Amino acid sequence: MDRTTVFAEERSRLLRMAGRILGDSHEAQDVVQNAWLRMQSVEGEIYNLPGWLTTATTRLCLDRLRGRIPVIDVDADGGGSTPDASEQVALAETVGVALQILLDRLTPNERVAFVLHESFGFDFATIAEILGRTPAATRKLASRARSKIDQPRTRPTDTDPLPDWKVVDAFLVAAREGDFHRLLALLAPAVVVEGDPAAIALGTPQRIEGAEQVARFFNGAATTAFPVFVGDRPGAAWILLGEPKVVFDFIIDQGMILRIDFRAGAGLLAQVQRREGKDR
Repeated sequence: MDRTTVFAEERSRLLRMAGRILGDSHEAQDVVQNAWLRMQSVEGEIYNLPGWLTTATTRLCLDRLRGRIPVIDVDADGGGSTPDASEQVALAETVGVALQILLDRLTPNERVAFVLHESFGFDFATIAEILGRTPAATRKLASRARSKIDQPRTRPTDTDPLPDWKVVDAFLVAAREGDFHRLLALLAPAVVVEGDPAAIALGTPQRIEGAEQVARFFNGAATTAFPVFVGDRPGAAWILLGEPKVVFDFIIDQGMILRIDFRAGAGLLAQVQRREGKDR
């Protein structure tokens, strides 16, 4: 099978993978196109084209992550040669974006080591090949990442607030994918959900209290909710046939969701605008 045919078959998978790693569909398209161009420039036979494309795409994603995060990525016991990408095994199809908020606290290498090992069960030898590190150094990366993620997020520093749009988007992803623990991590312990009379008439609950109860309500739900602006604030809305029916109005403080109001008044619905891509 020729390279063009293989790439065409793999392209949608590569886009999903890059999109989830980067959290940006436009960047994902650029990365996958660059992987295609690199593949075309390789002379000689590539014996595992899907594996080669996946590895090349992952490394291009790493380059993007390193370019966007203002930290010095110094990894203990780093080093080792980068193996020929054609010899790599294929990575998992997706890197879950449900961890996106916590992963932003990590360096790019920590991020990949943690996700591939903790979420997908890759052994450290395989991850080390992808990162160009030794297995021992890769194990330390994953351990360091776990320590950072386990730190409480209830009191982020003034220099580390999470943008409200990012909290809303992560909440929607976690709800759709049924990631109960991620939902809990985004909700304040005393979070409250309330519906106004118009929303209740459409079937929303009147009131839910507490992070666990709210997480259970949204777990596996919000499949028809989309990111929107509510006035000038990022929020979400249940949209039917192109028209917003119920607004999810969030109150967020320092990266934690304190309150969600279901609102369906005509005046508020008129203010709703779809929020696409990185238009925050």
